[in-house]
Amino acid sequence: MVDSERLYLGVERDMARRYGKEFGTDAWQKMMGLKPSEGMRVFVEELGLPLTPEQALAMRDVEMRKKYREEAEPMPGLYHILAAFDGKLRLAVCTGAQREFMDIVLDRLGVRRKFSVLQTADEIERGKPDPGVYLACCAKLGLDPRACAVLEDCENGALAAARAGCYTIVVPTEHSKGQDFSCADCVAADLFDAEKHISSLLRGQ
Repeated sequence: MVDSERLYLGVERDMARRYGKEFGTDAWQKMMGLKPSEGMRVFVEELGLPLTPEQALAMRDVEMRKKYREEAEPMPGLYHILAAFDGKLRLAVCTGAQREFMDIVLDRLGVRRKFSVLQTADEIERGKPDPGVYLACCAKLGLDPRACAVLEDCENGALAAARAGCYTIVVPTEHSKGQDFSCADCVAADLFDAEKHISSLLRGQ
C-alpha cells in the first residue's frame, strides 16, 4: 500500500550514522520483509552496533511513528485496485509490520473499511520468508491458500506467499526491483498492471 522501505531506509541510515557506521545495500536487502525483531537482529549484527536488537527496534520505532504519520503516501494505483475489487473479492492486509504501524497507515490512507482481515507480524512466531503470516491470513479468510492471490513488493515477502501456496504477484519498488522474484507467478509493472492481471485471472483468461 505504501513504499515503507523508503521510510525505513532513511531512519536506519540515520541510526547507523549515530554510531559512525554506514548502512549498506547488502544489509538492507537482507532485512526487507522480515519481522521487525528479526530485521533488527540483522541490522545490529551486520553493522556491529553496541545495541541489542530490542534496543535498536525501540529506537527505530520512535522515528517510524513520525514517518508513517507524516510521510506515508499511497503507492500509485492503490485506490484504483481497491476500487476495482471492493465488494467482488475478500481483501486482506497481511504485513510483516507491527499492528501499530498498520493502523497508522490504514487510517492515514482512509482504506480500513476495504479489508475484511488484518494480519500483522505481532500475531505470528516467525516472519517472512516463513509462510506463517500468509497461512494465518488465509485461515482467517476461511480460504485455501491456493484460492488466494497475494501482492508483494520484496523477495522475502514473495517467498513467504509462494511457500504458503498462494498465487504470488510481485510489484517491485524502486528499492526491491533487483531482487530475485523467480518464485512469483507474475511480476507486474505497478498496481494498475496487477489489477489487469488479477481481472484476467478472474475471467479465466
